[in-house]
Amino acid sequence: MRRRDLPAHVRAQAPTRLDFAGGWTDVPPFSAREGGVVVNGAIALHTVAELEIGGSLIRLEAEDTGTVVECVNAGGLVRDGRLELHKAALRMFPVQGNVTLKTRSAAPPGSGLGGSGALDVALVACLARARAEHWDARELAEHAWHLETVEAGLPGGRQDQQAAAYGGFHRFSFRDPDVGVEPITLDPAFADALSRRMVLCYTGQSRVSGGTITRVAEAYERRDRQVVGALRALKDLAEEMAVALRTGDLAAVGRILSRNWERQLELDPGMRTEPMGRLEAALARVGVLGGKAAGAGAGGSMFFLAGDEVAAAVAAARETGATVLPVAWAAEGARAW
Repeated sequence: MRRRDLPAHVRAQAPTRLDFAGGWTDVPPFSAREGGVVVNGAIALHTVAELEIGGSLIRLEAEDTGTVVECVNAGGLVRDGRLELHKAALRMFPVQGNVTLKTRSAAPPGSGLGGSGALDVALVACLARARAEHWDARELAEHAWHLETVEAGLPGGRQDQQAAAYGGFHRFSFRDPDVGVEPITLDPAFADALSRRMVLCYTGQSRVSGGTITRVAEAYERRDRQVVGALRALKDLAEEMAVALRTGDLAAVGRILSRNWERQLELDPGMRTEPMGRLEAALARVGVLGGKAAGAGAGGSMFFLAGDEVAAAVAAARETGATVLPVAWAAEGARAW
């Protein structure tokens, strides 16, 4: 029988993020051997997980993709490529009896905005509350990373779970298995200007980052000179970005975004797709200060820092067929209720 003090209906949410600089340095083996640094900011495109206890089946549902999995008991949570993170979460944090576990995300699937990391965190926060377990942001992020990379077997770094758990702007340092967490406080007027000028563009082409991650990791293991140099440069750019954000230097933020993107492409030129190239060219013509792919690239989203002509940048992005997504900073990380 379920304990009376445990809730029968729980919700949790976690924000996605913009990775301003240093992405890829949080991914093994670089993060283990040389240590990585990433600067990111959480955005208010949230992933929500909702758990309801009871029913005759275990029902898992991703509302944004229309995927549903049903089974008669936990033994039916087999690995078949469908909703693997949902299944992994229930394996790690089982809840007595049958349940309905639903998720939805305001970020498009495969958008490069750390959506899977936000999903990890939302799932873990939801199930923790259902089990009356209480974890701080550091513990929540670590459990969420373990859920994706170990339990579900999906390769990746740690920055997305950290951003989703903590919210806000941070400089995260990685020396596996340790994570250093350093908040970045933005001047309020600068934060407002940064969000107004940020043009976040979903290309309409989703991407799966696992293959790209594997290629980069293998090249680093071979000590490929270009890949090793690019990763070390990305780490340095993250340090520069932290300074630019703290000092409120919009022009520097734009320059570093573009330099970061150049270094990303040295890791794997396939990160730039044809639609992304068209988008970059269109935004360059209207004088943006800089921009880069969100996440691993090879589709998904790009974000640009516009100059004075924000409306022109938005119009140019839409003319290429991109969807412009709203940007609002999420000061709060994951929460459950």
